[in-house]
Amino acid sequence: MPLDQSFVGRSWPATEPYQVGREKIREFATAIGATDAEYHDPEAARAAGYPDVVAPPTFPVVITMAANRQVIADPDLGIDYSRVVHGDQRFAYTRPVVAGDALVCVNTVEEIISRGGHEFITTRTDVTTEAGEAVVSVWSKLVQRGEG
Repeated sequence: MPLDQSFVGRSWPATEPYQVGREKIREFATAIGATDAEYHDPEAARAAGYPDVVAPPTFPVVITMAANRQVIADPDLGIDYSRVVHGDQRFAYTRPVVAGDALVCVNTVEEIISRGGHEFITTRTDVTTEAGEAVVSVWSKLVQRGEG
């Protein structure tokens, strides 16, 4: 069953705030092998001009993957997650994510297309502080493989 094209342009309400913790940043940096001192040491981060440890550039995936459940779980869209593979991810930063941020996400479906019997959905997740300061926009493309 094809994805519902009427979802293009649809946005969901902002998520509850995600409290960015110093240890979460350190754990993520360690998991991806990022050894830069500003990802681990508050003093090194301050010396580099940040208020606390700074997150590696791909850290927002931690927040946005959880937020994208709003889209994926909507039964009217028609996603069969058992047939989904990740197609693409990109980030456009306004400013880095740092420990102490309280971030909210707003998801929007930007595109749904069909090609070669497969469905492609592109979402944009705008990540801001609770006060509305833009931090990063994250685009994710999921591919729903065709049946058979």
